[in-house]
Parts: sequence; structure tokens; C-alpha cells
Amino acid sequence: MLLAGCASRGASDSASEGKVLTHQAGGLHFKPQDKAGWEAVTLPGKLRTAFRLEKHDHRDALSAHAQASASMLRQRLNVPADQLGRLQFAWQIDNLMADADMGERDSGDSPVRLILAFEGDRGRFSAKNAMLSDLTEALTGEPLPYATLMYVWCNRRPVDSVIVNPRTDRVRKLVVETGPAHIRQWRQYERDVRADFERAFGEAPGALVGMAIMTDSDNTRGHVRAWYGDIRLD
Repeated sequence: MLLAGCASRGASDSASEGKVLTHQAGGLHFKPQDKAGWEAVTLPGKLRTAFRLEKHDHRDALSAHAQASASMLRQRLNVPADQLGRLQFAWQIDNLMADADMGERDSGDSPVRLILAFEGDRGRFSAKNAMLSDLTEALTGEPLPYATLMYVWCNRRPVDSVIVNPRTDRVRKLVVETGPAHIRQWRQYERDVRADFERAFGEAPGALVGMAIMTDSDNTRGHVRAWYGDIRLD
């Protein structure tokens, strides 16, 4: 069915649906308490992960509670490739799902994901990816992004591993945290988006056209809680 990495819209309850944020001097700063621009995105045939604003460990956070579910919140963006810079984000998880394996088609759940969608030349798609893009557009009204890069927390694969999605090589996951050592702790990251994209895909990125956060447990039928802090793109 629908690829979790496509960040395409099944349904949205955002009052600002369709708004596109452009990159300006000073970058983009997304606070969890600010709902402006976020779309609640459901995936066909999936239960919805529950997102809500709350205080957690004395800071404003967006909580995600997944119970055999998968959905996301998305921002539409327009950041030209030559303006891609540093990405800073923070998250915390309460638990890992014992049976999750992000490299496997039927168990590829993650307690937290930060998803970046990029534009590019879809004429370079393989026949399989072109078919998946057409299917995605038929199901959701939007084609498969040219490339999707995910930052993820994995159960066991080493930090900095690149995991190619089993369904399409246009979705790749970069492991920034692994294992249980840091659960129930806020973890802060700073990434070079261009360098990470080039490492994952072996080519230069196009424009950044979307960002999403996603907590999912639909494949393992598990239960997981997580919290997302501020996201900054400079």
C-alpha cells in the first residue's frame, strides 16, 4: 500500500492546509506549541497515532502515542537546494518495540521519525518507482516525492547506518540513535542536510518541499510513546 515515507496526504484537519513556508534569512523554526502550517496526515487503512501538545520534563513538547497505528504531521516547505543548511531537532522516547526492524518490510516501525521530502527529476525513476508514484498519486492525490530522507531511532543498527526502504530506493533512513541506552532522555541533534542527503542517495539534493514527524507501530502491532521538541532549519 502507501509508503510511509512519501508524506502524502490521506486526510488533513489542519486549518492552514495547503500553506507553503518559504525559507528566509534566519531560517525556519518550528515550535511544538505552534500548530501553524502542520497538517495531520492519515495513511490509507491505518489507525491514527495520537498527537497532542503537553509539558514533558519541564519543556513544551508534542507527544505521540502509537497503538498499532501510523500517521504523521507535515509541513509543506519550499527551500531551494542552495539554501539547505543545518537542521536541529530534539526528541525523547519512552520505549522501543522489541520486534521492530527498520530494514524489513513487515516490521519497519520506529518510535520517532523526522522526514524530509525533496523535489527532483522523476523522469529518472525506475519502472518500479514510476509505478509506485502513480499508485501513490491515485491513493492520495499526490505523487511520490523524488526522494525522501528520514532521520530515525533504530533498535539495533549502528548510528549513521543508511537503511534503504524495502519497497523503494527513493526512501532512505539515516539512523541517528540506536538501542535502549538513551530512552526516557531528551536527545538533541544537529545535522547537515545536504551532506546527509548526498551520503544517503549519492547525488546532490533538490529543493526541500516537505517535512514531517511520524511515530508508528502498525507493523509490529506494538505500543510506543514519544515526544518531539523544537525543529530548526537554518
